[in-house]
Amino acid sequence: MGSVKDLVVLEQPESLRPGKCKFVFSDRFSVFDWGVMPDTIDNKGKALCIMGAYFFEKLEKESGGEIKTHYLGILEDGRVKRLSEVSPGASQPNQMLVKLLRVIKPELRDGSYDYSVFRREKANFLIPLEVIYRNSLPEGSSVFKRLKEGKIALKDLGLDEFPAPGQRLVQPFVDFSTKLEEYDRYLSYEEAKEISGLDDREFEMLKSYSLFANELISKQCSKVGISNEDGKFEFGLDELRQLMFVDVLGTPDECRFIYKGVQVSKEVLRKFYRSSSWYLEVEEAKKMDPVNWRKLVKTSPPPIPSELKELVSQLYMSCCNALTEIEWFKSPPLEDVIKNVSQFI
Repeated sequence: MGSVKDLVVLEQPESLRPGKCKFVFSDRFSVFDWGVMPDTIDNKGKALCIMGAYFFEKLEKESGGEIKTHYLGILEDGRVKRLSEVSPGASQPNQMLVKLLRVIKPELRDGSYDYSVFRREKANFLIPLEVIYRNSLPEGSSVFKRLKEGKIALKDLGLDEFPAPGQRLVQPFVDFSTKLEEYDRYLSYEEAKEISGLDDREFEMLKSYSLFANELISKQCSKVGISNEDGKFEFGLDELRQLMFVDVLGTPDECRFIYKGVQVSKEVLRKFYRSSSWYLEVEEAKKMDPVNWRKLVKTSPPPIPSELKELVSQLYMSCCNALTEIEWFKSPPLEDVIKNVSQFI
């Protein structure tokens, strides 16, 4: 069980044969690394499932089948279906069938991680990276700090001078972080290539696939007035050592979507919690003990006001309707929901 979706293993993967599992998208949510929060958001899971399936199918179609994914279809009434086979309004699926790859962990030795296993393995495993695309640099982005520390160069971002918060990039920037370590850390291009176990051609393909998917998501977003600011992808190698997208892509939980200046995501919930004593205690605990900080927090997260829960539910449902251009949910237009969210916050 994850904080947002459950993974139900149907067939275990073997050394050179993928298994199968189903993702069950829940209405749970998590903020500030706390884990599962006490409240739930109605229909959030179904909306995420539908958006994820939509972009998996669109990616496969738009790439002419060149780009592989682990997506096998939507599960409804025990049957595997394409999204076009599901009747909008009659039901909204919250289960997805996917291929299951092996998850091989790097070995922690003397305080550092040994990734040599990924150079020995040939196929059928999760690549130990998160691939992050950035179309803009919103205020608070880690990029500003890393530029000041010299961990990223202006030329990496295609810039001649230090950027301003909110600045859009002329060309998308592909960034990398670890996936399987205790704490995620950003990586240089060379570090990411080294730990991935991919050769030069495969790593360039990883980058080009990421840019292709970013453009595909961005184009669909722009059709309905949404700006795709940044997001993340995960990849694996299938049994034939072909790159494939895994996990989920193109949803408000994987991407930073902005509509008329308001983030279409659980960010509105983060803003609510930031005004609570629980959040202050969480931040203080993280400073005191970055590893076991949760044990130091004695306060429980405050309950979400019913009006806010309804607004966030509508945010996910209306975003799903807008992006897929199909009315899956009886929910106000996204523009109206955003207006109400703006007034609330």
